[in-house]
Amino acid sequence: MRRTLIAFVLFLSVLWPGAAQAAAPADGRVVLIGVPGLQWGDLSPENTPNLWRLAGQSAVGSLSVRTVGRVTCPYDAWLTVSAGVRSAVGYGCGLPPVPEPGTTGAVIPGYEYLRDVAGQRNAGVLGEAVHAAGGCTLAVGPGAALALADRTGKVDRYVPSPSQIGPGVLTECRVVAVDVDDLIRPYADGGRLPDTEEKLAPGQRAAALRLADARAGAVLNALPEDAGVLLAGLADHGNAPHLRVAMMRAGDGSGRFLGAASTHREDITILPDITATMLTMAGIPTPPTVIGVPWRASESRTGGMETARAELMNADVAGQTIRNMGGIFFTAVAVLQVVFYVIAFLLMRRRRGLGGIRVAALVLASVPVSTYLVNLTPWHHSQAPTISLVGGVVGFALLLAAAALAGPWRRDPLGPLAVVTGVTAAVLAGDLLTGTTLQLNSLMGYTAVVGARYYGLGNIPFALFATSVLLLATTIAHRLVGWARKSAAVAVVVVLGCSAMILGGWPGVGSDFGGVIAFVPGIAVTALLIAGRRVSIVKLGAFCVAGGVTVMTIAYLDYMRPPASQTHLGRFVGQVFTGEAMEVIGRKLGAMLGTLLNPNLMPIVIAAVAFLVYALLRPGAASAGVLPAAFSHSPALKAGLIGTLVSGVVGMLVNDSGAAVLSMALALGVPLMLSVGIKALHDGTVGYEVGQESASSSLVSRSS
Repeated sequence: MRRTLIAFVLFLSVLWPGAAQAAAPADGRVVLIGVPGLQWGDLSPENTPNLWRLAGQSAVGSLSVRTVGRVTCPYDAWLTVSAGVRSAVGYGCGLPPVPEPGTTGAVIPGYEYLRDVAGQRNAGVLGEAVHAAGGCTLAVGPGAALALADRTGKVDRYVPSPSQIGPGVLTECRVVAVDVDDLIRPYADGGRLPDTEEKLAPGQRAAALRLADARAGAVLNALPEDAGVLLAGLADHGNAPHLRVAMMRAGDGSGRFLGAASTHREDITILPDITATMLTMAGIPTPPTVIGVPWRASESRTGGMETARAELMNADVAGQTIRNMGGIFFTAVAVLQVVFYVIAFLLMRRRRGLGGIRVAALVLASVPVSTYLVNLTPWHHSQAPTISLVGGVVGFALLLAAAALAGPWRRDPLGPLAVVTGVTAAVLAGDLLTGTTLQLNSLMGYTAVVGARYYGLGNIPFALFATSVLLLATTIAHRLVGWARKSAAVAVVVVLGCSAMILGGWPGVGSDFGGVIAFVPGIAVTALLIAGRRVSIVKLGAFCVAGGVTVMTIAYLDYMRPPASQTHLGRFVGQVFTGEAMEVIGRKLGAMLGTLLNPNLMPIVIAAVAFLVYALLRPGAASAGVLPAAFSHSPALKAGLIGTLVSGVVGMLVNDSGAAVLSMALALGVPLMLSVGIKALHDGTVGYEVGQESASSSLVSRSS
């Protein structure tokens, strides 16, 4: 509960930027100590006394080191610090190049490659900003030189190794970086990271840690007292991403967690934040191309350093569990969905087992929201987190399905649907308003270990949010239409839909760019069909354009805020102005196209669409008239399903998650349609003759 309240404070600070500020002094000295590969599980008073002592004096948090690839090597990490944006060298993942020393400074060999070939036009931003402010840079070690080099690849002062730091050297410049690579070097094979999760034996890693600790301790002892210290784990050490160590010794940070507005988390930061933090602490303006924001200490945490370390280690355990389970989970969902449609098809043709199909449909529809509800439990603290996670999801799904079938609403064909969609919409809306603590480290959400997103409404949650809101709104509209209040029914769809759309797209809350584009046509189509109007291709295109205009308006308002308060929506507007937007769009388009061949997602789309189309074109033969019965009982529900499909298809095209959006919309919506139709047939609220409707009155013809 405390972490949820703190997340809510961070959310408020995004809406009102003056409510929070970085806990770092300006116009001072700043020293970045990079220890690539360092995790919180590595630290202890016995094995790493110097790092442990620093942790006790600092605000501490997790560092998400994601750059461009699945894992981050030291080269990419130091380059990202240099650029202030996620960067990658592009031809291999390994150690940074060794600089060529000059009289006092050094030059990175082949530095022009980064700009001319690798396309890293922002390389050198940190060093250039320091020089523009009249300052100098001091680098100790190859990675530090890469981080502090200017656009020509030069660093003002250079020391090859921490062991070669002489008296008074660390006082020569206000901006200093130190590369403590003793932990990562044993992993490097020919300068590249190994394609294994853990190359070293425990004893070997412990020995490397002791050496890195001694190097870092020597640097800390040589620093002037007025220097602010940042220590970062910076990079991965194998083929599996992990959360790394982040510490900031500056101001009154001891006993606090370390977070940033970039992640909207009290204890998670990202690599580009280091660039902004160093410049802020040195009193140097941050260039607008830097996407990071200064680190900041949170409210005082409870417990000592051991408690904080355990909590940060548990965060990595949660992220690792979700990352490892993700593929298995979605494969299981795909198999269950396909098996469900096949069995439902066979049974409904014989008009047998309809009650069992209805129960199975509601259980399947309850699974998505259960992946968020399970985060209300401390599953990642258990000795077997995977078992606790899976058991929790199954338990919540069964509980929600039982609740949908147990209350007085069970007598209404639309009752169980209203319960499942209402809970799904309420959980996601509540999560958005309280800092998205349920989506973080969830099977259908996101994780900081992967680093694709840290807050707001993810692409799969958007699909579930849009589907549940539209179906819930049309359930309410069904009552109003029955009472001859069609205009009120349309108003309900528009008000609920637009409220959810704004919540999902507003900067700092949902911050979902593609979701707004997709939600607008879904709302509009649903409202028009309930009003008895036809939807043409021209109108559909106009609705999509309206969605684009809406999201760009929101993004521009975000862009008008101070850079440190902007989300990725506002930064995209800045990229439009600088000409970098097409690169972003191209990258997301490639990711979307890649999902069209995803073996976990496309079977759900194919099975659901095939079942839906065939059941409507051949209702008597395919589904005993179940789907036509649902639509005959509630024409408004038919409008909601069409709106959901429109939103899902558009969402698939404009989001980098692609097929995941449409597949999850179908996974929630179609089983719920079957549950309504089965109950309607059972109660006799519609006759079986609806199953003999001609194809001309089917969903396809009515939506043309």
